Amino acid sequence: MIRNNQELEATLERIEHFQKIVEKLKAFETNLRNYELSADGFLAEIDQMNLEVREYLSIHPSKLIEQIAEGST
Repeated sequence: MIRNNQELEATLERIEHFQKIVEKLKAFETNLRNYELSADGFLAEIDQMNLEVREYLSIHPSKLIEQIAEGST
């Protein structure tokens, strides 16, 4: 769970990094099966991180503080 803007920025940077890896795989991997096997894990991580970003952005800061407080007890 993303808890603040610093974690948001780190997650967005990680998404961008993983996207670049997949772009390179797509450009250089000539075997379809190898590409699918290599890219699948990165794409799943990108999907998961995008969900976390969406969740963080959809929660008002006051609710986010409540959720963090509840999670730390």
